[in-house]
Amino acid sequence: MAREGTQILMINAHDEVLMYLRDDFPHIPYPNMWAIPGGMLEAGETPHDCVIREIKEEMDIALDPNRVVHAMTHERDFGIEHSYATRIELDIEAITLTEGQRLKWFTRDEAAATRLAYADNQVIEEFFEESRHLAELGEA
Repeated sequence: MAREGTQILMINAHDEVLMYLRDDFPHIPYPNMWAIPGGMLEAGETPHDCVIREIKEEMDIALDPNRVVHAMTHERDFGIEHSYATRIELDIEAITLTEGQRLKWFTRDEAAATRLAYADNQVIEEFFEESRHLAELGEA
């Protein structure tokens, strides 16, 4: 059975994407690289529920489930990845991570100029190419 993962593009009022710097452990995929936050589905969990749980566990942020919208689903080398998006304003300095080294807001251009983990460069570009995604999110 294919593995299934989720990630969420958290977009602020400046249309920047929240990224996290992965831990620098040799036993994990893509150590010490920037990535879109997310994680793997647990048994019986929907992708929507998974992404909300992962952000609560890793950042102690309670996302509003009604403001988390599906953006795309793709097959990846590890399995299936469900990408979601939400508008949110956060003081990233006040967040204590349980996974990863730190957070940073990336502009579309900064993300494009950075080699990101997984297929995250492609995800971000596809997200911004589809202008309807930002329109669906509305204001933060």
